[in-house]
Amino acid sequence: MTEYGFIGLGIMGSAMAANLVKAGFGVTVWNRSADKCAPLVALGARQATSAKEVVAGCSITFAMLSDPAAAEAVCFAPDGVLEGLKAGKAYVDLSTVDEACSRRISDAVTERGGRFLEAPVSGSKKPAEDGTLIILAAGDRGLYDEVKAAFDCMGKASHFLGEVGQGARMKLLVNMVMGGMMAIFSEGLALGEKGGLDPGAILEVLSQGALANPMFALKGPNMLEENFSTHFPLKHMQKDLRLAIGLGDSLAQPLCSASAANETFKRARAMGLEDFDFSAVIQAIRQKRE
Repeated sequence: MTEYGFIGLGIMGSAMAANLVKAGFGVTVWNRSADKCAPLVALGARQATSAKEVVAGCSITFAMLSDPAAAEAVCFAPDGVLEGLKAGKAYVDLSTVDEACSRRISDAVTERGGRFLEAPVSGSKKPAEDGTLIILAAGDRGLYDEVKAAFDCMGKASHFLGEVGQGARMKLLVNMVMGGMMAIFSEGLALGEKGGLDPGAILEVLSQGALANPMFALKGPNMLEENFSTHFPLKHMQKDLRLAIGLGDSLAQPLCSASAANETFKRARAMGLEDFDFSAVIQAIRQKRE
């Protein structure tokens, strides 16, 4: 069976790597904070001392990093991905980054004879744990076919979208819409609270019509209780909105609603809410600090 490497064991990466181990795949893990490897090692994974060691020892390596800076640092740094890469090795970047970052990494990998696939995922902590993510892949089609069994362990669906950059674009589009939905949902709840409406009734009414959706149903009750346990950090949503707006700028596509939502998330970050769940953006609208 294929030996997989997995780099980046945050909220998402740790759950995704665990699903690979539980499925019986050999998995070698590495994280910049080494203590995060311990739960995976307890499940049966092997721990490497560097990203270089992971790539050198595995035919296919996955990476799930927090942002473009982290993705590039792990790839290009001393003892990083490129130093362990040899002809025929494969690198699958699951991180949410902009297409320029994805192309830089792709070019560097292929110049060394490696194979590259970008594969950002749609979903947060619970779908990562349950293996029900949606994987948005682009790049080497042969590599996509080769890792499909692993994708099936980590997600409920995977899509091949074409050349490198298209996966990044699709993921930014998805998160842009999600961030906009959360901002207007929060405004609706705050308006209802100020107007004396029963918050529970607001959620019930929304659930019964055309606006019904899983995100409102999942997040709404916790937002009313001001429970913002982190499933998808607010700072990452604001990062994705910023990257989506940058994509819009590059294509001369107006994104007025997304830009407004981004400003609301920036306000929430300034209030110290960046490490809470992205639903904590409602506190910026309520103008309440944690």
